[in-house]
Amino acid sequence: MVRGREAAFSEAEFAQRQARAQAAVEAAGHDVLLVTSPENIYWLTGRQTAGYFAFQTLLLPASGAPTLLVRQLELSGSIANCWLEDIVAYQDGEDPIALLGSILSKRHFAKVAMEMDGWFVSPKMASQIEASLPTGKLSDGSGLIAPLRMIKSPAELDAIRHAARYAEAGLAAGIDACAAGADENAVAAAMLAEAVRQGSETMAMEPLVSSGPRSGLPHMTWRRRTLEAGDPLFLELAASHLRYHSALMRTVWIGQPSQEGQRMMDCALLALERALEAIKPGVSCAEPHLAAQKVIDDHGYTAAFRKRIGYSMGVAFAPDWGEGGILSLFTGIKQEIQPGMVFHLPATLRSYGEWTVGASETVIVTQSGIDILSDLPRQICIK
Repeated sequence: MVRGREAAFSEAEFAQRQARAQAAVEAAGHDVLLVTSPENIYWLTGRQTAGYFAFQTLLLPASGAPTLLVRQLELSGSIANCWLEDIVAYQDGEDPIALLGSILSKRHFAKVAMEMDGWFVSPKMASQIEASLPTGKLSDGSGLIAPLRMIKSPAELDAIRHAARYAEAGLAAGIDACAAGADENAVAAAMLAEAVRQGSETMAMEPLVSSGPRSGLPHMTWRRRTLEAGDPLFLELAASHLRYHSALMRTVWIGQPSQEGQRMMDCALLALERALEAIKPGVSCAEPHLAAQKVIDDHGYTAAFRKRIGYSMGVAFAPDWGEGGILSLFTGIKQEIQPGMVFHLPATLRSYGEWTVGASETVIVTQSGIDILSDLPRQICIK
């Protein structure tokens, strides 16, 4: 296998990321950080696969070369996708924790930390890893890598712009497929097919397609329901380029929307506009949310919202297409917005069990404001 042949970015790009991360590990007082989240492993090395359900970890030392530990079946793909020199594999049936302990011992790492907040290392496995250490102590290294991903490099922003084009094409195709007599599956198929046709790779979460009363329930997916006259539809999609995602959401109505539905939509769009206007370098991440929340409260729809107005976007692996665990646009978030950050803002209002209305945009923060990545009309699309 040719090292780095399938790498998403240059060796220099990953070297720069690793250097920043190693400085964070050193500043935290650790000898080595065991990186377990697939997003962070990918961000640091380019390692990507559908097989991340199997145990994997990146040993990121405060200084020196990183070591990637993967399942044997994943070795060739890891070599192709990464620029790393040191990739170690364990066989099926072999205890990866024992092999990890051996590597740590041979490299004389005394102060070992691990990401404890990931979804893919169970509490039981974390206890086993700790027990395998000579010191018997494993520190919590959660939160060291995520802040480094907040501001995207030019190469990352380029990937997100590609993903945005795929998402817009997919959502437009989904809207075109909405008609009385069609079903939710046909709409979902159109969204997926066009996004992939335009270039999207695997998506970290399935598109959201729901119609009629089901559209008033959060995070519903297609379920073969036939579309009828008078139905509202909720459509949302995040497409992917080099594992970087961009999302987009719109509302469709089969026939004229109800008066209340239209009033709620007008409020949601105004809230979105105010939030977009509030995003600029130097303000806190709370400001866009507060701007949107004021509109919603003033119109009497507080109970129809009750969520954050937005969240960070970037690298994503299933089960989530966003970076909401890194950064949210929400009350109390004091982090300063900076150029190079990327956010998805879904401004949705719900009459629960009846409909959801709203629209969303993914935006890149610039030196003076934002770059909105879609030109798709935001108003309800009447079919």
